[in-house]
Formats: sequence, C-alpha cells, structure tokens
Amino acid sequence: MPGKEGPNAVKPIRVALLGCGTVGTEVVRLLTDQADDLTQRIGAPVELAGIAVRRPNKHREVPEHLLTTDAAALVTSADVDVVVEVIGGIDPTRGLLLDALRAGKSVVTANKALLAEHGPDLFEAADASGADLYFEAAVAGAIPLLRPLRESLAGDRITRVMGIVNGTTNFILSAMDATGAGYAETLEEASRLGYAEADPTADVDGFDAASKAAILASLAFHTRVTAADVYREGIRAVSAADIAAARGLGRTVKLLAICERVTAPSGQESVAVRVHPAMIPRTHPLASVNGAFNAVFVEADAAGEMMFYGQGAGGAPTASAVLGDLVAVARNQVAGGRGPRESAYAALPAQPMGHTPTRYHISLDVADKAGVLSQVAAVFAEHDVSIAAVRQEGRVEDASLVIVTHAATDAALRSTVDKIGGLPVVRDVVSVMRVEGEE
Repeated sequence: MPGKEGPNAVKPIRVALLGCGTVGTEVVRLLTDQADDLTQRIGAPVELAGIAVRRPNKHREVPEHLLTTDAAALVTSADVDVVVEVIGGIDPTRGLLLDALRAGKSVVTANKALLAEHGPDLFEAADASGADLYFEAAVAGAIPLLRPLRESLAGDRITRVMGIVNGTTNFILSAMDATGAGYAETLEEASRLGYAEADPTADVDGFDAASKAAILASLAFHTRVTAADVYREGIRAVSAADIAAARGLGRTVKLLAICERVTAPSGQESVAVRVHPAMIPRTHPLASVNGAFNAVFVEADAAGEMMFYGQGAGGAPTASAVLGDLVAVARNQVAGGRGPRESAYAALPAQPMGHTPTRYHISLDVADKAGVLSQVAAVFAEHDVSIAAVRQEGRVEDASLVIVTHAATDAALRSTVDKIGGLPVVRDVVSVMRVEGEE
C-alpha cells in the first residue's frame, strides 16, 4: 500500500503543461506549494515533466530545464502521463491534444472554444485510447459546475440551465446599472481596470459565453451541442436607456446563457441554446450577481432549483479548477480506472432560435394621439402575440410606449416588431430586449 511504503515507492504522475501564462503560472505555483498535500490526496507524487512555451526566456520564474518549445514532442513523450492545456485557441492546440489522447495521455483542458467546436473529436480520441478528458476550468472558473452536471446530477433529468458565464460583460452591465453610464464609457473603464481585454470582441459579442453554453448544454442534455448550434447576441447595443427602463420595471439586465430542454406538442424533444442580453426581475437569484462574478441556475426534475456561484475567471480561480481535474485524473491512474466518458446518447436536435419561446420588452416612440395603442395592439394580435403589460407616457408631440409580451416564438415576436416599426404612428423602435426569469 502506498501509505505504508511512503510516496517515494510509488511511481509519480508525470505532467506536461502546455502554456505558462496567467493560468499556467498559477498551476505551477500550486503544484509546487501543495506538493505534499497533493501526494497524500492522490496516493502518488505529481511531477512536472515539462512546460511548453513559445518564448522560454520570458519565464524566468520556472526552472529552465522544464521549458521547451517543442510541444508536439512533449505531449507524446513516454515520460508523460497527463497533459494539462492552458494555451487556448483552436490551432495548434487541437492537434496537440488529439495526439496526446491518441498516445494514451489523459488531458485536462480549460479550452472552452476548442471543446465547443471540436469536443466530439476529443471525446472519440479519449474513448479509443482509454484516456481521461477533464475540463472543469472551461466554464465558470473555480465554480464546481461541470462535474455536478456530469456526475452528481447524472441520475436526474435536467430541464434548464441559465446563467451568467462571462465576467467581463457582467462587470460592464453591473456598472451601467449602478452608475447610469453608457456602454462605451463603461467598457473603457473595464479595460482600464483590467476586466476587459484589449480586444474585447469575444466577450462583448457573446462568443465566449456561447462556447460555454454549448458545453453546458452538451452535459445537461446528453447531446452533442457545438458553438454553431448556439444563438448569440452580445451587449454592444445595450444602452443606458435600456438599463433605466429595466430598473423602472423592477428588473436588471444580464447577458445570459440559456440552455433548455423543449418538448413540442407532438412530444418530440429538442434543445434550445442561446446567449443574449435579457431583463430579469431583481428578485431572481441571478440579479444579485454583480461585478466579474459568475453564477449558473440549474433546474432538474428531482433536485429542483440550484445555483452555483463564485469567481468565474482569473489566474488563481481557473488554476484551482485545473488542479481539481488533475487530482481526479491522477487518482484514476493510481487506481487503474478512468473517469466518466462522453454521454451523448440522447442526440436531441437543436431548435432554431425562431422556434424558441421568448418574451420581449419593446420601447417605442409614437405619435401622441388617439388610436395609437389600438393600431399597435392590432399588429400583436395579427401575429398571435399576447401583451402582458403596457405603459404609455405622453409628451408634447410624441409619446413613449412600453410593451411587455407573454411568451411567443421568437420568429413571431421579431415579425411583430418589424411590422410595428413600419406603422405611420410609430416614430422609432427605441429598443427591443428579451425578458427572462418570470412566469
């Protein structure tokens, strides 16, 4: 037994690390600082076999003998048991991880974009060689979320996953709500404080959240969902007026990733996965998630409602999730077993956004005269969209008309808004935003 003979008598788990940036540096630090504890938790020592970087001279905090620029040789080395990837991006990372898995090396990755686009390829390679593929750090940083979906809730039927999975956009929208400032100036402040990248496109246009939504939906619904299946809108069009309107209705605006199991009248099930800004009630658990924090709300048949909350990004939180996966993989190797495989048996079709039931908040500038509301309401009736609430404020020549709908297909709501915009009494469709979190 390892405990009787001591850790020196046990073959160490040898780890190849791809990347040594913010997250990679934290992984190295944790492996070093917690070496003794990790040995006890795993039942064997964990040792770094090498670290692949592009510019070794930029990493003087790492022992020089560990650094290499030959990532391809490192991931297939006979001296490596586990490959930990924190480079990001699609290429050359995809090829490196496929080579590692095909060589029988277990993989721990934080790469949400790669998993969202090429997850099936990675799972198939892992299954063929009997290797593990773990990726807790790919969604929501240190928050233990993917493993509960993948393992703890494996005996339940998950119906919905809705959450805030991008810290940059949540920081921006939270600041807009708190200060009343506009999007552009708040983005500038987020960049100054280090919450937004120099090129914030992946965050503010919803690409990052869409990749994470694909991963969440795949696990929750036992179906292969890729980024291409996710409807995506970012936050660039969210204005200070939208935030103020939400506040006036007792709501706030969040960029949400929403994954739903949808059952048609025929009984046919599908999955609807989307990322977009939405108004939610301030009483909803997600409404109080501010700053760069993440939170995900899960609904399941037996377990009911649960929320996972915490630090969604950053070097140390992400490294924590990476180390958790590394411990799990190493334990599997010591025990001679393996972790859970891909579960995609359901193979549910992806529902187009146009068929997905949603609710809208619509703000209109209209002529301040009799009959305006009846003309607008007639368009809603024509498209079989029910109005839940109306608020009208008059001015000297114009009026502001705010309408909140009941649920209807997104296509019907879009068609309604398009036709309303063409009415002579409507001067401008000021804003259109979806509403979530209400019955």
